Amino acid sequence: MTVTLRPAVQADAGFAALCVAAAYAPWIAVIGRKPWPMTQDYHEVIASDRVLIAEHDGQPVGLLVTRETADGFLVDNLAVLPECKGQGIGRQLLERAERDATSLGYRSLYLYTNERMTENIALYARVGYLEYERRQEEGFRRVFMRKALA
Repeated sequence: MTVTLRPAVQADAGFAALCVAAAYAPWIAVIGRKPWPMTQDYHEVIASDRVLIAEHDGQPVGLLVTRETADGFLVDNLAVLPECKGQGIGRQLLERAERDATSLGYRSLYLYTNERMTENIALYARVGYLEYERRQEEGFRRVFMRKALA
């Protein structure tokens, strides 16, 4: 599925919260609580971070949240509506994050996921991310992964 990406505006906060809730809901039983992205105020996220909305035929289907940190360019959140999962939207969002990081002069980008989200860890490894650290943060056991950029 081909999507177009556009910067999020405050009016997208409702969709962002809905998309994240739907995408992360299956993980509640796995980790025993709401994943961190489900606890965020997306009005604040849109105001402070780089948020892109993925659209297909004019309808929002996913989002990407990135930001610059002391450790580099962070892919902070990637969520796709469950009914659109497996159609390449997540891959397109990750590719956009890589282009954005490169355009800002970064030689790599990084992300983290919960250590119990083994499906996500495997997916990120398949697209070139390498695990470099595990640590407890904000009550979550996180796996940090980094991808070198060409």
